[in-house]
Amino acid sequence: TSSRRHAASGTPQSLKLTYPETLDRIKEEFQFLQTQYHSLKLECEKLATEKTEIQRHYVMYYEMSYGLNIEMHKQTEIAKRLNVICAQLIPFLSQEVGHTHTRSHSVLPSVVSLCLVCGSTSRTVGVHAHTHSLVSRTEKSSTPGMKPGTPMSQESNTPGPSGPPQFRPVPGKPGVDPLALGLRNPLAMQGAYPPGAFGLPPPGVNGDLPGAASYGAGLHLVSPQMNGAAAAAAAAAAGYGRSPVGYESPHPHMRVPGLPASLQSAASGKPAYSFHVSADGQMQPVPFPPDALLGPGIPRHARQIHTLNHGEVVCAVTISTSTRHVYTGGKGCVKVWDISQPGSKSPMAQLDCLNRDNYIRSCKLLSDGRTLIVGGEASTLSIWDLATPTPRIKAELTSSAPACYALAISPDNKVCFSCCSDGNIVVWDLHNQTLVRQFQGHTDGASCIDISNDGTKLWTGGLDNTVRCWDLREGRQLQQHDFTSQIFSLGYCPTGEWLAVGMESSNVEVLHVSKPDKYQLHLHESCVLSLKFAYCGKWFVSTGKDNLLNAWRTPYGSSIFQSKESSSVLSCDISPDDQFIVTGSGDKKATVYEVIY
Repeated sequence: TSSRRHAASGTPQSLKLTYPETLDRIKEEFQFLQTQYHSLKLECEKLATEKTEIQRHYVMYYEMSYGLNIEMHKQTEIAKRLNVICAQLIPFLSQEVGHTHTRSHSVLPSVVSLCLVCGSTSRTVGVHAHTHSLVSRTEKSSTPGMKPGTPMSQESNTPGPSGPPQFRPVPGKPGVDPLALGLRNPLAMQGAYPPGAFGLPPPGVNGDLPGAASYGAGLHLVSPQMNGAAAAAAAAAAGYGRSPVGYESPHPHMRVPGLPASLQSAASGKPAYSFHVSADGQMQPVPFPPDALLGPGIPRHARQIHTLNHGEVVCAVTISTSTRHVYTGGKGCVKVWDISQPGSKSPMAQLDCLNRDNYIRSCKLLSDGRTLIVGGEASTLSIWDLATPTPRIKAELTSSAPACYALAISPDNKVCFSCCSDGNIVVWDLHNQTLVRQFQGHTDGASCIDISNDGTKLWTGGLDNTVRCWDLREGRQLQQHDFTSQIFSLGYCPTGEWLAVGMESSNVEVLHVSKPDKYQLHLHESCVLSLKFAYCGKWFVSTGKDNLLNAWRTPYGSSIFQSKESSSVLSCDISPDDQFIVTGSGDKKATVYEVIY
């Protein structure tokens, strides 16, 4: 009994001794569980990231397969057109050709080759792939030598788009970094093509081309690989006393009854360049209305009135509301020009911005013309006071991004939006010079921007192949449009409804902002580097690495006029009264056009 009593009395004492040990054990177990929780949380986040990436790749592959499907349909259409052309040609070959077996064998292939050049120049995806492979060879052989230290020499060091390269294909251009094609290296666009390599005159209505005579004189303008067949066909056709079939048919009655309109246009040598894409992906050539190029507010052409020799590649241009002053942004400075008087021009002022070797990428005027905002290859935006006798910097806005690719100003002039190289859209309060908000969504650099006239919506395009719409009142993303090409430029129609987008792939796409259908325009032969709507909203212009300035009818893209410059056209602006167009060129100059109505 004494031993039992001792054991009983000893039990509480032994329990008291184990309390600290128990607490330590609980603490250890808690720490172990906490560590497990953190590792599981990290795993979960990693899986979520992987899921997002896989979804992105799935969407990209879906877009690619959709594009390939369209290409297949187009190639089928081309084959049908060629069959029709052959069927039309054979009965109408001259008797001489019909009787002479050998001569028919030598002439027919060359004529058909010419038809191939004309009939399939409808800017199909297949032809794009051929052109792109040609361009990549042309660039290697014809780009003039650049001095070390120019942006061209940086091309090999330019980082590619983020993410695995196998998910960012650029059709037909193996080994060419699409970013190096121009967005970060302006000079890389200079002289990339031989003069006149793509100098096809613009169709007047969808598919209308000038007559055979003008083409006979200008056949050397077709790309080099096509020269032999085209020249042979032209010579053969001339030798037999008929115009080259496929440019202007000498036998309009040859049209086959019941042939679809798209094939008829090819059979008569008038390839379409504007296509309507329905919600289910069906592409049809656009039948333009009779008044497409008529009516008030539609230009007839544009006349070059001034050349402004900036001295460096002009990556940014803007024109004042009064249309008296033009601002050109190049390397390390913005130059101010007075265009109110005729005659040769020299800059009236030079605004030194950023670092001396960094390019200005965008400059925007406030509507009163007294303030200029400048951004470029630096983390700082400069705000210039133009009202003083000598322009001066009155403020600088600094963000964490290393470069600004594009700027936009709100209609009330209170807010500035900056497209950053890290993909963010930074919102600045201009009165207090403070950062108000950042829109995050683009996974690669944000390259272009425009704002709706009522100041409620913002549209941005990126090197991540997306166009996004942002609600400025609620501060959130409203829409996202995914493409298979990087977005280099965009513009929102001032009268609403339509958004025009310029692609690295050379297409211009005009999207309806609330419906799934769109228009696809094929007159550029290379990257579409800038785009701007006229203030009336009835037309817009686009410029490209192919040296072209194209003016289009809103929204279906009837070609109003086309101007070919001496080098890549990197930037453009339209005056608020729609009377002047300004372009900035890789040829170290800006050009002012007067719009003729």
